[in-house]
Amino acid sequence: MAGFTSRLVMRVAVLLLAVGCLAASAQDPQQGATDWPSTNFTQSANRYSPLTQITAENVATLERVWSFHLKPADYTGRLREDQAIPLVIGTTMYLASPYGAVIALDATTGAEQWRFDIPENALPSKRGLAYWPGDGDVPPSLLFGASSGGLYSIKASDGTPNTGFGENGVVDLKTPEVMRNFTDAGYLLLSSPTIYKNLVITGAGTGEGRAFPKGTGPAGDTRAWDARTGELVWTFETVPGPDDFGYDSWAGDSARDRSGVNVWGYMSVDTERGILYMPIGAPNDDRVGVDRPGDNLFSSSIVAVDANNGEYLWHFQLVHHDIWDYDAQSAPLVVDLMRDGESVPALIVVNKTGLLFTFNRVTGEPLFEIEERPVPASDVPGEQASPTQPFPVKPEPLTQNTLSRDNLYKGEPEHQAYCERLVDDNDMKLGGPYMPITPNQYSMSPPGSAGGINFWGPAYDPDLNLFISNTTNMFQPMRLIQRPNGSWVNQGPLAGVRRFGDPDRRLLCGPTPWGELVAVNMTTGDIAYRKTLGVSDMLPAGLQDTGRPSSGGVILTASGLTFVGGSDDFRFRAFATATGEQLWELRLPSSIETTPITYLGADGRQFVTVVSTGGGLTGSQVTNDEIIALALPMN
Repeated sequence: MAGFTSRLVMRVAVLLLAVGCLAASAQDPQQGATDWPSTNFTQSANRYSPLTQITAENVATLERVWSFHLKPADYTGRLREDQAIPLVIGTTMYLASPYGAVIALDATTGAEQWRFDIPENALPSKRGLAYWPGDGDVPPSLLFGASSGGLYSIKASDGTPNTGFGENGVVDLKTPEVMRNFTDAGYLLLSSPTIYKNLVITGAGTGEGRAFPKGTGPAGDTRAWDARTGELVWTFETVPGPDDFGYDSWAGDSARDRSGVNVWGYMSVDTERGILYMPIGAPNDDRVGVDRPGDNLFSSSIVAVDANNGEYLWHFQLVHHDIWDYDAQSAPLVVDLMRDGESVPALIVVNKTGLLFTFNRVTGEPLFEIEERPVPASDVPGEQASPTQPFPVKPEPLTQNTLSRDNLYKGEPEHQAYCERLVDDNDMKLGGPYMPITPNQYSMSPPGSAGGINFWGPAYDPDLNLFISNTTNMFQPMRLIQRPNGSWVNQGPLAGVRRFGDPDRRLLCGPTPWGELVAVNMTTGDIAYRKTLGVSDMLPAGLQDTGRPSSGGVILTASGLTFVGGSDDFRFRAFATATGEQLWELRLPSSIETTPITYLGADGRQFVTVVSTGGGLTGSQVTNDEIIALALPMN
């Protein structure tokens, strides 16, 4: 099936040639806003704010204006991490709290305006909520999922439910069509919905492990709901049915009731053309594919559909027959690029592999060549790993993709020796891209399922034509053990979520830098710069410049600044976007697990706000529960 993608792209290019003439700009209608109206600023997901008040010359004078504690006064449990990016509409900030509430604050002062406590002690979507401006009859509203499996609609003005939406403001996402025969399975919306016109588009949180036999379970379908009534408008089946295109990429009946293959991260939209871009995750089981021979569409793919009706337009599979959990969950960047003197509608795509792919977003044609390159075969009996995987010719990989005994951490003698013992004592197999997990032996294939660029995604500066992202080089040991019933499981003291390193000292064992800020010139496809991002305070002076893993993304401003706070060294930093020069940093009580936001306050000042809670993918402890707002001093 590996050659089928290129044939498909050519077919769709002919079908969509006329559509490409409808609009020439990637600019979202809200692109000039001084608010932060959606999770990734606009549906184009560029996270590029037009604000210019904070500059390279004055960023070092930023000061704390207000902070807000998420933890309720009567809460006595452990602190909870927060990965949800707040929204700002006008003078109000809206946020999803990990303590079971949606809260509205005065964006300029931090004063609480109202609070909606979710019934049944449910928690809101852990990665944010969405704002819908209303239609005249229904007022502006906030829409979000809950751990109970509900999709909520509440009024942005006061937090009361929109009673005409579903049943008293709630739609049950756990419908028979997606739950199938797995009525006891968990199902929830993990990230903020996508808003297009009067549609609320939702991914699916089906889980990634083998909860049921042969990777079966609830469907990972993408669905669109009427924002006014909650009625289902369309469904895109992420695993094709017997009569659908792509079904033959699942051998036998392995597509039947297959779970996973879901958008658990963020989607993006070309709002002028009405095209929705879905980054779809791996199938269940995401580490073993013995029971699902074939490329397994549309897993680990970017799929473009008509946002009005969910009709398929084109796709590109980033990972064939995914057995590495290399989900595509970062929102693709909807941008315009110059090619041969003409503006081309483009889509920039990254995933956990640390590879960057660039397409014409209307036709799916690659804008930088993509090659199918041979990759290692699997040693697991019955595992038919794809013999090739797609690699872009440009740019070069954004993250490390080779690990060997010779390129382990070099620096502090104590930690260097620890890493060498860790590899030798556990007989670890180290390799390069797409090395399959090994049976009965620990193995690592960089960058690992928590490495590369995860769901928080990159940003794009249209003035500098630069792609900007923080990246993580954080490997994970894996080991497959066969159960008595013949199935395989990733198991062992070092397997699963364990990072390749010393957990007590929070030091990794791969080659440094463990984290970087990377820029790509999207005209040439060349790396513009790589800057080490983060320090290891636990190492001696002179050895601390290691870079650190991160889990929150970057934002860019029209004044040429890049803000990022995702590294687990508790720092919030600003860089010059054009050069990567660090201009400022602030140490906070905890690391930042979310992407920062920027907006214009009612007092005329540009604010930069972060959520500081720690935890998450970086493995740092949750030691804080604050939202912190910064601005320049008042004149």
